[in-house]
Amino acid sequence: MRSVLDEKESGRKGVKPHAKPNVDAVNLARLLKKKLKGEVRFDDGSRALYATDSSNYRQVPIGVVIPRDKEDVVETMAACRDYNAPILSRGGGTSLAGQCCNVAVVMDFSKYMREVLEVDVRRRLARVEPGCVLDHLRRTTVREAGLNFAPDPETHDHCTLGGMLGNNSCGVHSLMAKNNGIGLRVSDNTRELEILTYEGHRFKVGATPPDELERIIRAGGPQGEIYRKLRDLRDKYAAHIRKGYPKLERRVSGYNLPDLLPENGFNVASALVGSESTLVTILEATLLLVPEPKARTLVILGYPDIYTGGDHVMEILEFKPTGLEGIDHLLFKFVKAKGDENADLALLPPGGGFLLVEFGGDSKADSDGQARRMMEHLKRTAGKDAPSMKLYDDPP
Repeated sequence: MRSVLDEKESGRKGVKPHAKPNVDAVNLARLLKKKLKGEVRFDDGSRALYATDSSNYRQVPIGVVIPRDKEDVVETMAACRDYNAPILSRGGGTSLAGQCCNVAVVMDFSKYMREVLEVDVRRRLARVEPGCVLDHLRRTTVREAGLNFAPDPETHDHCTLGGMLGNNSCGVHSLMAKNNGIGLRVSDNTRELEILTYEGHRFKVGATPPDELERIIRAGGPQGEIYRKLRDLRDKYAAHIRKGYPKLERRVSGYNLPDLLPENGFNVASALVGSESTLVTILEATLLLVPEPKARTLVILGYPDIYTGGDHVMEILEFKPTGLEGIDHLLFKFVKAKGDENADLALLPPGGGFLLVEFGGDSKADSDGQARRMMEHLKRTAGKDAPSMKLYDDPP
């Protein structure tokens, strides 16, 4: 997708928003095969494979590129620019709203550009390629450093960090970030991005102190021009941004314009997270890590329905759990209807809606103690309306 920062350039070339691109795919594929070390797949079978993601949407791409490295991405962008072809980045294809499919040249980062490049234990940072699967990062950081990346989608064993940066993921264990003074979203847990624009400009972005911002703008060049336009956009609409964006911890809708405000450090990396490949292509990301608990304890609370459970969430959060998830009896009904006999409500405390509350500590006694303090509080304060409770000591 073209960057809105290149909107003027797009207009000059006559590209209309939402218009189906008229691209010479045959010659584009020929050029890409000549330039790239990675795979170029413009055959009908590959295009069909990449026409869908985890949603119900279907958009047949112009073709598919599987880059070997950053230079392949740069070459792909240059070729697509020459042929006026849109670009779409793709990771694990786990998006539920069609974000991973488009009439564009799809770049799949998950096959080759999937490594953890560096773990900085002292600064609690990990540098990753966009195709790195979340659980691969976790295994690496937990094994090497006793650290973890807190945002945690349900698809953690196959979703990529690039995809999480694309849709600004949160997830059940994002509370570990909050417990360490960081926000819940991937945008809050991102230190720096290396990006590539559609026009081929490549640089690193992150938080930008005022003097650094002015230095970049004065230096000129592509980055200076882009930062100047972003600063002017921020200054023009700052009052509207402050007033109009809701103060929600998990707000992931729309572009993160509040991150450009002075009080938020003009953080261009955070502002780009969640932009779903519509602004830039991410070549590399530096992410914030948090300590991994040495032991975990799970408590499940049973309520008459899921709505009653929701009423108690804020009270439970006061006990700083490492994870909190809500489900209801319908999930078991639907899974059982699909033929899974393991979907057994007898495993849970009585109820029609459930909160799964996880605590982490330095030892099992520590995490168990945190869980029992919460349970005692709920019994004491809720009286006869206290939820049914079950603490699980058996890891499976």
